[in-house]
Amino acid sequence: MYTDMEQWSEIRRRVLVLGESKRSVCRAFDIHWDTLKKILQHSDPPGYRMSAPRKKRALEAFVPVIEQILSDDRNEPRKQRHTAKRIFERLKAEQGYSGGYTVIKDAVRTWRNQHGEVFVPLLHSPGEAQVDFGQAEIEWKGVRWTAAMFAMTLPYSDAIFLCLFPRECTEAFLEGHRRAFEFFGGVPSRISYDNLKIAVAQHTGPHERELTPAFLRLISHYLFKPHFCRVRRANEKGHVENLIGFSRRNFLVPVPRTESFAALNATLEEQCRADMGRTLRGKERSKAMLLDEERGQLRALPTNAFEAARTATAKSNSLSLVRFDRNDYSVPSAYAHRELTVSAGIEHLRIFCGTEEVATHERCWEKARTIFNPVHYLALLERKPGALDFARPLQEWALPACFDLLRRRLEAEFGDGGTRRYIQVLRLLERVSVGALSAAIERALELGVHDADGVRLILQQRSEQPVGLFCLEGRPQLKSVRVAEPDLQGYGALLNLREVSA
Repeated sequence: MYTDMEQWSEIRRRVLVLGESKRSVCRAFDIHWDTLKKILQHSDPPGYRMSAPRKKRALEAFVPVIEQILSDDRNEPRKQRHTAKRIFERLKAEQGYSGGYTVIKDAVRTWRNQHGEVFVPLLHSPGEAQVDFGQAEIEWKGVRWTAAMFAMTLPYSDAIFLCLFPRECTEAFLEGHRRAFEFFGGVPSRISYDNLKIAVAQHTGPHERELTPAFLRLISHYLFKPHFCRVRRANEKGHVENLIGFSRRNFLVPVPRTESFAALNATLEEQCRADMGRTLRGKERSKAMLLDEERGQLRALPTNAFEAARTATAKSNSLSLVRFDRNDYSVPSAYAHRELTVSAGIEHLRIFCGTEEVATHERCWEKARTIFNPVHYLALLERKPGALDFARPLQEWALPACFDLLRRRLEAEFGDGGTRRYIQVLRLLERVSVGALSAAIERALELGVHDADGVRLILQQRSEQPVGLFCLEGRPQLKSVRVAEPDLQGYGALLNLREVSA
C-alpha cells in the first residue's frame, strides 16, 4: 500500500520517465486532472516533512568484542570454538551486556556469513550506481575526528565520487547525492543501497521497504529507481564496498589535517577527477572515457535546485533558544516561546516562523553547545540595560575599540541613561554590518555626535545613492504630465539685496 509521498513519486516517474499518458495516470490513481498538473510541477508536496528520529542499537558497543572473539577462534580447534550462546553468556558475565540473545545470534551469523561466503561476479549495466557510507579518521581544527565518508560509484565505468561529512545523517545523505549527481553530470537510472535507516523506515517484506519521507523527496526530485540489498547481503553492492577501502587507503593516507570540510572535500574531488585517468585491468579504455560513454545513459539534472536539508519543528524557550540535534541556537527575543521550524543543512541552519526566516547560524557538529547571535538579544537589553555587562551572549563578542569609546562618552554625559543610548546604537546592527556601523561611529566621534539618531543619519547619508536622470520609457501615463517652470524672481531679488548690503 502506497503512502501519499510514494504515490506522488510514482506518478511523476510514470509520466516524466516512462512517458505514460496523463489521462491513463489519472484513471490509474483516481486523481483529478488539476491534481496531476500540481504533482508534475512540484517534486514534492509543499511544506516540510519530518523524518522519524533515529534509534541506537544496544548492541553497537559490544560488536567489536564479538568480532574479536570470532577472529581469535580461527586459531582454535573447530570443536572448541564459541557458539552464539557461549558468546552471549560471556558478554553478560564479563562485559555487563543487558540485551537479548537473539541479537547476539544474529551478529554471530552475520560475521560468519561475511567471512565465509563465495560470491558470483555481477554484471553492471551503464547508468547504474551504488551508494554507501564509510568512516575515515581526520584531524579537524586540531582535533581527531571520525568523519562519515559518502561514496557513490558507477560500476560500469568505475567512476567514484567521495565527500566527507562531520556525521552520517539525513542531511549528509541528501547533500552527498546532490554533489555526486553534479560531479557525474547526470542522474543514474538505478541506485543500489543497503538498508540504512536514513532511507528505510521499515521492512515490509523480503524485497519491500517503507521509505523515509526525506528519501522519497530525493527520489521524487531526481526520479531514479532505488534498489535495496537483501539483509546482510552487502556483496550485492560490493563495488562501492571495495572502492571505499581503496579510496581510504589511497586518498586519506596520511591522516588529512584541515580547518574546514569544504577545503578537504575540494581536495577529495580533485583526487576523484585524477583517478579518472586510470585504466583498470581487463578494460581497454580509461575511466574518463567510459564515463563519457556512460553519460548517455544518465538522466539530465533537474533545472531547479534540490534543498539538501533536514527539517524539524521546535519551540523556543524563555532564553530565546531553540534546540536541534543536541545543540541550542538563539533566535531574536521577540520569538521566544514560539513554535518554529528548523531547516538544517551541512553548513548552515535556518530557523523560520511560518514563512519568515528569523535566524541563520553556522551549523555546529559538536554536542551540548549553545550558539548565540548577540544581536538577537539587543532589543531585550534595551529594556533591561543593567544586564548588559552580564549578558552571556555578549561575553565573547569582539567589537572594534570605537564601540567602547562611544559607550564611555555616552555614560559620562548621560549617566545611567547612557547605557541605554549605547544599546540603541548597537541595535543598528540589526540592519547593517559591524564594519559599516564601526565606520559610522568613528565619524560620529570625530563630529562629537553621541547618540543613535546621529549615527543613524551618518549611516543613511553613506548609503544614499546619487539620483540619476528620470527616464519616461515604460511610463506612458507620465508623458502627459507637465510641471510649470519655477519663478526665480524672488531668488534674484534676494541676490540683489545681498549685493546692496555688501
